[in-house]
Amino acid sequence: MTNQKSKKAINIVLWVAQGLLAIMFIMAGIMKATQPLEALVESLPWVKSTPLGLIRFIGISELLGGLGLLIPSIFRFKPFLTVWAALGLALVMLLASGYHASRGEFSAIGVNLVLLALFLFIAWGRSKKTPILPKS
Repeated sequence: MTNQKSKKAINIVLWVAQGLLAIMFIMAGIMKATQPLEALVESLPWVKSTPLGLIRFIGISELLGGLGLLIPSIFRFKPFLTVWAALGLALVMLLASGYHASRGEFSAIGVNLVLLALFLFIAWGRSKKTPILPKS
């Protein structure tokens, strides 16, 4: 495969990853930032022993990170913010892994690590392999 085709394929994979992860984290962020604690406990058992302020902070972080994965790149306005959003969400996943490990919830760590790898892939791809250039 030529270099141009390779870059185009990676660009498509990056857009798909950005879109799917953005949707996922925007939805999760809205849920954690707005739903009552009782409703959250039904779908996220770890919430019952976590301070409400931390849950809301995580929700807002996920919501803003999800928006940051798409909006700067789509509008080509400060697209480096997409890289920062991906790195920020990677940090959230790293901290979530540590949090779940400290509580003995090892079954949740696998998902965190897969998402961490995807966010690092987006950060690498949008900073090195196929960066999105800002509008002139």
